[in-house]
Amino acid sequence: MEARAQPPASVVVRETAGPGQNGRMPGPDLDELRRLRRARDRMDREFAEPLDVPALARTALMSTAHFSRRFRDTYGETPYSYLMTRRIERAAALLRRGDVGVTDACFAVGCTSLGSFSTRFAQVMGESPSAYRARDHSALEVVPVCQVMSLTRKRKT
Repeated sequence: MEARAQPPASVVVRETAGPGQNGRMPGPDLDELRRLRRARDRMDREFAEPLDVPALARTALMSTAHFSRRFRDTYGETPYSYLMTRRIERAAALLRRGDVGVTDACFAVGCTSLGSFSTRFAQVMGESPSAYRARDHSALEVVPVCQVMSLTRKRKT
């Protein structure tokens, strides 16, 4: 038997992992998770800006396709879906105040189509934006803001 030559200590050898026992590729490494979180944090901060998947992929230092795939695998939804949910949650907070109309809330959170905004709002919140705005939200005034989003979001069945 011939002995294998060992690479010099200064060379990093990475084995490429194939699919695991379940047939899926292994999850993201810590560096990739940090880069994905950087893009997600950007969506949370700059939700009202005109963000698109290529710009977010650049934030994560990934190709667009790889970023979309890994984001969905890691967070359970596409980057676009995550961004739209954040926008709807922010719009709901504006509508709860009662001094902002539906159209103003739509544009304030970065949406450009009132129709798409209203459809997505109904999917996430379980009712139209105008019905949500008209409802009494005084019971939520005593609830910390960080918990209001989870309390008001429509439950998935």
